[in-house]
Amino acid sequence: MIKKGSYLLGLTILVMLVSTGFNSLEIEKLEGFHLNDNEVYQYNFPSTDENIIEEQLDVNVPYVGKTFVGFREAIAFRESRGMLNLVNPYGYMGKYQFGRSTLRTLGIYDFNTFLQNSVWQEKAFKALIARNKWELRREIAKYSGRVINGVEITESGLLAAAHLGGAGSVKKYLRSNGMEGFKDGFGTSLRSYIKKFGGYDVSHIKADKNAKVKLG
Repeated sequence: MIKKGSYLLGLTILVMLVSTGFNSLEIEKLEGFHLNDNEVYQYNFPSTDENIIEEQLDVNVPYVGKTFVGFREAIAFRESRGMLNLVNPYGYMGKYQFGRSTLRTLGIYDFNTFLQNSVWQEKAFKALIARNKWELRREIAKYSGRVINGVEITESGLLAAAHLGGAGSVKKYLRSNGMEGFKDGFGTSLRSYIKKFGGYDVSHIKADKNAKVKLG
C-alpha cells in the first residue's frame, strides 16, 4: 500500500508539472527565423518528383482564355496567389515575384513603393516579358512546335520559364534537349512552367532589349 500510494503521489506531481510547467518556459527565438505574433506566412516545400510538382501547379484561377491577360493572371496566381506585397523567403517580391537585381535592371529602385503599387508591378511584368522575348527571339523561332521532354514548346511557355529561371537557363534547357534543367528554391522546374503556361497569345508584346518601366 505504501508503494502504491507513493506511485500515485509521484504520478500526480508529474501531471501537475506537465500541465503547468510549460506555460512558464521562455523558448528562445532565432533572429530572422521566427515570425512575429501577428504575421502569417505560407511556405512551399520542394519535391524531386516532377509529377508532384506539376500537380501542385494545377491551381484554379478565373478563366479568361488563352489571352495575355490569362497568361499574366495565371503566372501571378502561381507565383504569389496574386498578392502585391508578398515577399518570399528568398527575397523575391510582389505579385510576380521579382528579384531586386531584376527590378533595378527594369528601372525600379524603390522596393517599398513597388510592393504597394499595382501599376508598377504590371509595368514591370510587361517590361520583363519584352526583354525575355528579345533574348529568346531565336529560340522561339527555332523550337516552337517541337516536343521536348514530352512537352510542346510554345512562345508563352518559354517566356514563363524565363520568368522562373532566366532566359539563359531556358537556352541551356533547349540546346541540351531538356537534359540541362533548372529548378528554383522550391523545386519548380522549367519544364513544369513550359507545360503549364504553354499556348497563350503573347504576340502583341514586342521584343525589346532595353525595356524599362516608366514610373512617371
